[in-house]
Order: sequence, then C-alpha cells, then structure tokens
Amino acid sequence: MTNRLPFALPRLGIGTAPLGGLFEEVTEEDASATLKAAAEAGITYFDTAPRYGHGQAEERLGRLLGPAGVTDLVISTKTGWLLRPRPDGSPGEVITDWTERGIRASLESSLTRLGRDSVDILYLHDPDDYPDEIRRTAYPAVRGLRDEGLIRAIGFGMNHSEQLAAYVEEFEVDVVLIAGRFSLLDHEALTTLLPLCERTGTAVVVGGVFNTGLLADPSPEAMFNYRPVPSEALERARRCRALCAEFDVPLTAAAVQFPYLHPAVDSVVVGCRSAAEVTANAAAARFPVPDELWRRLAEAGFVPGELLSR
Repeated sequence: MTNRLPFALPRLGIGTAPLGGLFEEVTEEDASATLKAAAEAGITYFDTAPRYGHGQAEERLGRLLGPAGVTDLVISTKTGWLLRPRPDGSPGEVITDWTERGIRASLESSLTRLGRDSVDILYLHDPDDYPDEIRRTAYPAVRGLRDEGLIRAIGFGMNHSEQLAAYVEEFEVDVVLIAGRFSLLDHEALTTLLPLCERTGTAVVVGGVFNTGLLADPSPEAMFNYRPVPSEALERARRCRALCAEFDVPLTAAAVQFPYLHPAVDSVVVGCRSAAEVTANAAAARFPVPDELWRRLAEAGFVPGELLSR
C-alpha cells in the first residue's frame, strides 16, 4: 500500500534524548559538536520531545542546528506531556495532559524552543494507558493541528508494540516510532505491528536499535532497555558480536541495519551524545553487511528467517 507519509523520511536520524541529559549530562560544547558532526554526515532527521531534559533537547536543536549547518531538516517532536516550571523558572514536574488545550500548549511550547513555525511529525508520546483520552481528545486535537499546517504528519511514539498496533488499527496514522522492540535482541514488533503497518501504508521509524547501549558495547556495565543488563542478555549480545566478528563486521553495523530488513521500516534513529558517536553510527549505517552474515544471524536466532525470504 502507498505510504501515508506526505514526505520521504531520511534513512538515518538522530534521537536527541542524550542531548537532554539522558543518563549523564552533555555539555553545550559537546551538543554543538554532535550536531555539526550530523551535518557533516549528511543527517537531516532529528527526533526530540519535551520530556528530553525538560525541554533542553528541543531548545538545543533550536539554537544549534542552524550554526551547525544542517539544512533540509525533518523534525519530529512529541506531545501528551506538559512541563510545569517552578516559579524560579527551573525545571519542575512533567504531567500528562491529553486534552485539546494541553496538546496545543505542548506543541506551541515545543515550537518556541525549536524556533520553528511547524514541525514535520508530532507523535503522541507513550499513550499506553490512555486509550479513552486518545479517542476523545488527543487524536482529534492532533488532526486539527495537522489541518492548520502546524504539523505535517500524525504519529504515535511508544515502547510497546502491541498497544501501538492497536492504535494503528483504530486511527488513521501517518507514522509510528517504535523504540527497542525491533532489534537483534527483540523481535516483538514483528508479531503484529510491522505487518499491520505494511498493510496500512503507515511509515515506521525504529529507535532503540542498541537496546539502550548493550548492542553498542556488550559489557557488564551496559544498560539493557533502560536497566542494568541481565546476564542472559549480555551473553546473547556477546554471541551476536562474535558472529559479526567472523565476517569483520562491527556489531553496531548489524544492529543499525537490521530494521531495514523489513519493508515497512522507513528510518532508524540512534541516540548520540557526541560527535564521535554520530560519526561511528553514520559509518555503521553504511558498512557492508554480507548476506551470509544475515543468514548466520538467522540460524542463531538473532534475525527472524522470514525477513530473509522476502
């Protein structure tokens, strides 16, 4: 089916949660260098959200993308959560708000931080437990924002593929962002979500291809799905790395390119906190991965066999 998205998504994008201080702070200098490296690598898609550092990631994009030399931008941000600053202006609590007023206020605040009049994609952010609110107010609100030209496309961004698939089934959705559920270590999205998106023409962006870092560096200190890595997951990641090494392919290359094996996937976004990470991930996306390695990974259970028979 024809893709519903009214524009083409770049194959590789940058996720900006690290620029908002996820796990550790990123200096202004490193944030600037990260975006300059993205410009040099030809990366033009940036995914952000108000929750990333209480607006810091959006604000940094707004200030630093222009000087970095990034042009022909594609920007996605998210809504459903409002930032409530303290009286002194410092970051306060983050609250859910799926009302029409809340959705609009969230987007308007994001546009101010980004220094833009519109964004390309607005995702409803982690609405797992709010189907009634999505149905009554949030989805109609984002459709209205699209009609006004403040956004070009409507999406849902989530970490759980089954609920995300339910939303795709119920609503007319241009694009979805699924994080952590379609990687060499986790094939959950293949069960329902990806076949459904292929049928409906819903574009798919895949995040979390390293499962919070484990597939970038399989070490005991790594994180796995935002938590300390379990021994079983560490062993699997190391086995996957060893198979890649037999073909002189970095594990990161297989991890970044794995989602493209499914035809519903349009783009992969990788979180980067430094220029070195941008350069490394851009190289990983280009690194030649032989068909024989994919077959070996399939035999070991890291790649579903059905992806190789297409």
